[in-house]
Amino acid sequence: MFRSPERMRPVRSFPRFPIALRSIAVRSIALRSITLRSIAMRSIAMGSIAVLFFALLPAIPALASDKPWMHLGRAATPAEVKAWDIDVRADFRGLPKGAGSVSMGEEVWEAKCTSCHGTFGESNEVFTPIVGGTTRKDIETGLVANLARSDYPQRTTLMKLSTLSTLWDYINRAMPWNEPKSLKVDEVYAVVAYILHLAEVVPADFTLSDSNIAQVQKRIPNRNGKVMFAGLWDLKGKPDVQGELCFTQCKVLAQATSILPEFARNAHGNLAEQNRLLGPSRGADTTRPALSEPLKVAIASGTAQLPRVAAPSAKTPAMMAREQNCLACHGIQSKMVGPALREVAGRYKGNVNAEGILAERILKGGSGNWGPIPMPAQPQVSGDDARTLARWILAGAQ
Repeated sequence: MFRSPERMRPVRSFPRFPIALRSIAVRSIALRSITLRSIAMRSIAMGSIAVLFFALLPAIPALASDKPWMHLGRAATPAEVKAWDIDVRADFRGLPKGAGSVSMGEEVWEAKCTSCHGTFGESNEVFTPIVGGTTRKDIETGLVANLARSDYPQRTTLMKLSTLSTLWDYINRAMPWNEPKSLKVDEVYAVVAYILHLAEVVPADFTLSDSNIAQVQKRIPNRNGKVMFAGLWDLKGKPDVQGELCFTQCKVLAQATSILPEFARNAHGNLAEQNRLLGPSRGADTTRPALSEPLKVAIASGTAQLPRVAAPSAKTPAMMAREQNCLACHGIQSKMVGPALREVAGRYKGNVNAEGILAERILKGGSGNWGPIPMPAQPQVSGDDARTLARWILAGAQ
């Protein structure tokens, strides 16, 4: 031990170690330094995690309080959005590129539209006529004069049409009725062109396209026939529909003022199966007889006990007929657009080939057997389902 003359502090003196021992000592000191640094880094890291945990802690209850349906489903893919995003606005935004001539439209019309609308769009046998009631003067003024006549027999589609995009959009998304969205874009242009030609809006050699449809809009007979009700836009405006307040002297028991005839109860399928499972509205079970008056009163008062009908486990022929829209044109007991199904069964009674004949008619369609309106083909129905439907019809559509 000795004291430093500068600061007079004690200084230890160490013996001189061999070089090997000194190297070992240095390495030991280095290892201790690394270990200390590691411990320090871990401490910092753990501290950061702790800080992050406590920072996120207030958000955990918010995640737990989300509604259960907030995390259901997934975002629609671009292809799925594109399949539904097909609407066409009045300014023709959304209209796809394409073109179709009047002559092409006539061919498509004869193949897919005539059976319901007639060769010239004038038929009133199935739906309201599409063409008729407009004049060349209407094309000039943009107002259909016959709409102001109380004695005019019927209003056609072109009499009421004010925007050509509406006609294009409806045909594109909903026609033909038994195979909607099956028309190609150019075929839609062509059918619209043919309808406009029937109304003398465009000539016979005209080709309608996305580039000239806005010009054709300027010749629509009722393009200026829109009416704006201020009550729908202005809070101070008078509404276009007036009603009475019904908060006093309300009737406790509603009384039926009209009934569906018994022969027509199930003409469009069982109404009870065509209602949503939610909400107060319930359709009558039209496969059963009408309710007696005492039972109606009991149901209205809430004292009736009705058995719950279990849903069938397998698809029945009647369900198949509704899914394939057979009952849209055929009643069970009464004629609609086509013959009643029991009328068909009566004609083929005793015919050993009836099942095969009817199955083929379902798949391929036909005309001339029950009147001038042809039955369209149903290619979406399988051969086995067609035979099942045929057997069901021949058995009386029970």
